[in-house]
Amino acid sequence: MNCRVYLNQSIRTGDSIRLPDDIAHYLRHVMRLQQHARIILFNGRGGEYEARIGQLSKRESFCHVDRFIDIDREPDCRIHVFQAACRSEKIDTVLQKGTELGAASFHIVRSERSSLKLDGHRLEKRLQRWRKIVIEAAEQSGRTGVPDVSWHNGLTDIETAGLSLALHPTGSTGLSELASGIRNSGDISLAIGPEGGWSERDLEKLRTCGFTLLAFGERILRTETAAPALLAAIHAIRSLDA
Repeated sequence: MNCRVYLNQSIRTGDSIRLPDDIAHYLRHVMRLQQHARIILFNGRGGEYEARIGQLSKRESFCHVDRFIDIDREPDCRIHVFQAACRSEKIDTVLQKGTELGAASFHIVRSERSSLKLDGHRLEKRLQRWRKIVIEAAEQSGRTGVPDVSWHNGLTDIETAGLSLALHPTGSTGLSELASGIRNSGDISLAIGPEGGWSERDLEKLRTCGFTLLAFGERILRTETAAPALLAAIHAIRSLDA
């Protein structure tokens, strides 16, 4: 399998594209590629491109774009993950695994019990790190799109799309009862609580935003486990109707 590289720019067949220093370093020192090696480029705007390395050195690195491959590996349902802010390493896991499992966007949101507080330079630096994680996961997993990542200071700041479900142990609705809605929704919003779970005030805000409280099995999942597990379950439900 050819190495896949995300470039946030226009790509056209026949172009010679200069490779950014970090990507050139990765191809040269991590993947050990050399001149004429084949790579795959994508920019998240549809399809991907087959290219070959023209030069890979400290002085200059570029590739030639040979052909466009019209392929779409994105799910037909856009699933938006609203992850309550928690410890950084847990968010990293949600972003990586959620991207591999097809999430369309991630919204990291402060809740009453959230342990993570970010603003100003610290927030911008963390967003850069999070976006790098989803890009690398999209490259690795073969996705042709890259999820958006955003930060929200409170639950009242969020905007949901489609079927909206908030995971909670005492939820009165299970996935089996929502199967028809899951199969027929073009967008699904999933809200996942922090360590310690949603507070009563959080739950009231979630209901106001249109979320239905969802029970998912008999066990209480860790915050970093919940979103990937739900993503996998939703894709399984939708595949049964394919």
